[in-house]
Amino acid sequence: MTPLLELENVDAFYGAAHILHGMTLRVDVGERVALIGRNGVGKTTVVNTVLGLASMRGGRVALGGANQKRPRPYAAAQHGVAVVPQGRRIVANLTVEENLQLGAAARRKGPWNLAQIYELFPILLERAHTRGTALSGGQQQMLAVGRALMANPALILLDEPTEGLAPVIVDQLAEIFGRVAAQGTALLLIEQNMSLVVRVAARYCAMAKGSVVAEGRVSDSRDCRKDLEDHVAV
Repeated sequence: MTPLLELENVDAFYGAAHILHGMTLRVDVGERVALIGRNGVGKTTVVNTVLGLASMRGGRVALGGANQKRPRPYAAAQHGVAVVPQGRRIVANLTVEENLQLGAAARRKGPWNLAQIYELFPILLERAHTRGTALSGGQQQMLAVGRALMANPALILLDEPTEGLAPVIVDQLAEIFGRVAAQGTALLLIEQNMSLVVRVAARYCAMAKGSVVAEGRVSDSRDCRKDLEDHVAV
């Protein structure tokens, strides 16, 4: 099976700062993978390398089996990869609906359109003509997820999607991520909330010092939870 996303022995930098050290990771069609680790180990840099925002100086990044000599955001979109970025990055001067329409710029065919997004997130329909940045934090995260879905992606990269959110919103997002995955969309969940990881992911990769140091299957068992939490606490 050709992976949707593959990083093989990737070294990535910001200027002179060497962040990823031989990073290897793959996500297959329909997979739900969690990328975990403490702050500062390079999890967000994985996303930035795929998008060409960090400098790749060794190794290989492939999208849908196509090697990316110089990864770029438009290449990720063309290969069906959408991103829900850390911090949401809602466009300030656009309404909720205009922000959602930005996600459809890649014009990929698929099941997600405005009607489907509004069915998934009714609050966005209520606030459709409100500026996106006027929403609450939880509503902005729903908007960021909806915008990614509008691209009809094969894979969504979710970078710390529950950061700063109330537990009730985290529960809503966990249910939504499950529904999205059930439709066949692959997920790479970058997250430190182990409750969410257990509910959403089927496999985990734990990072330390810029590379994957452990991986395994996710289950709701006490042993698995402890193992996940130990890796985040390292």
